[in-house]
Amino acid sequence: MWFRQDLRLGDNPALLAAAATGAPVICAYVLDDVSPGVWKRGGASRWWLHHSLASLDRDLKRQGGALTLLAGDARDVIPALVRKTGARAVYWNRRYEPWARTRDEAVKRTLKQGGIEARSFNGSLIVEPWDIPTKTGAPYKVFTPFWKALQAGHAPSEPAGRPARLNLIKGPHGDALEDLDLLPQSPDWAGGLREHWTPGEEAAHDRLAGFIANRIEAYAGTRNLPGRHGTSRLSPHLHFGEISPRQVWHRVRQSGLAASDGGRTYLSEIGWREFSYNLLYHFPDLPDANFQPRFDRFEWTGGPAQLKAWTRGQTGYPIVDAGMRELWRTGWMHNRVRMIAASFLVKDLFIDWRQGEAWFWDTLVDADLASNAASWQWSAGSGADAAPYFRIFNPVTQGEKFDPDGDYVRKWIPELHGLGAKQIHAPWTADSAELARAGVRLGTDYPEPVVDHAEARKAALAAFEKIKDAA
Repeated sequence: MWFRQDLRLGDNPALLAAAATGAPVICAYVLDDVSPGVWKRGGASRWWLHHSLASLDRDLKRQGGALTLLAGDARDVIPALVRKTGARAVYWNRRYEPWARTRDEAVKRTLKQGGIEARSFNGSLIVEPWDIPTKTGAPYKVFTPFWKALQAGHAPSEPAGRPARLNLIKGPHGDALEDLDLLPQSPDWAGGLREHWTPGEEAAHDRLAGFIANRIEAYAGTRNLPGRHGTSRLSPHLHFGEISPRQVWHRVRQSGLAASDGGRTYLSEIGWREFSYNLLYHFPDLPDANFQPRFDRFEWTGGPAQLKAWTRGQTGYPIVDAGMRELWRTGWMHNRVRMIAASFLVKDLFIDWRQGEAWFWDTLVDADLASNAASWQWSAGSGADAAPYFRIFNPVTQGEKFDPDGDYVRKWIPELHGLGAKQIHAPWTADSAELARAGVRLGTDYPEPVVDHAEARKAALAAFEKIKDAA
């Protein structure tokens, strides 16, 4: 059993199929950072992976097995493991990243040429991307019809539990988890991640249960309020496969809340995840190339100093900076603020969306190639079903609307804690007396805005107008 982004025992199709053979099962994980085209995991994602692997290993040991850890090119590692163990079959759940598809096809081809059974399964999506075409046979490029089609014809079956009988045996000695070098050492910057997250299958189900019990009914109204704990925060658990979308879907339905505003809205977010993978599968250059080629002509004029200000949460726009600091501290950012921060990078600072995508890839615990690429292209206006190029988020009015009391900003930008709700999203509008009472010296305690949003918006609209009609 070759584990990948399916680090769980429950509702794991490949594991269930392996168990059903009755043969002894060796469980293995390969850290493959070297296959051609691979997007090597970022720092926050590696931290999560370390702890998720540790959790899975503990679960397997309770069943009499263990997780054999190996590192290298899986095209070589998996066949070598087969030869070493005498295994007659290898089972795994599919991945959909372009490099993973190419690698997995090579592994399957090598195994079959050697007379080894090689079977793959769907363990991470509700519907396979090739099973949900439009009426013309083309892939969906717009979310709403995709979501309608999924609900109408592809509602997920009941999730399976853990295998009733699992004849686990320990595999050959592999690498120690510590030797995979997944954790930060010097400096250890992961204190905020440890404080906010518990990776693993059990933790994923606990988080889902808490969300359904306490927050899902109000989700439609609170999911856009970063100062409230209104979202499920299941995204990293879903990414690493500690819980399956089928399990989430049916737990929501079993709660009796699927038809509520909150339940419907939440399930549609699962739909967006599916849509992102559908796009990545059919358009494998999505993470690297503008989905709409006319954006190839867009002039990105932002420089390193502005990018540095954005990554450090020092742009002078509090809602943007709060989000970037939350990201650095916790490995996660509220989705509404992700959109605001992304719009600001692309449409206020004129920095290529791929630089924002790369930063998120390194710093998010839920860094997911499909969702990250699709979301950044949506924000830039260059993607499928994208926000129109002229939709430019105003960071001040967005902050006032979604963080009206300033609680989110105060949490992550304590130097502005003393400002009132009227000034906290635009501290440069406060008079000298208000700033003095709040103990804020603009340009010293907190930066002046790196750009004037009104001027940046005009420039962005003019730049987008130049490429509007390009082929």
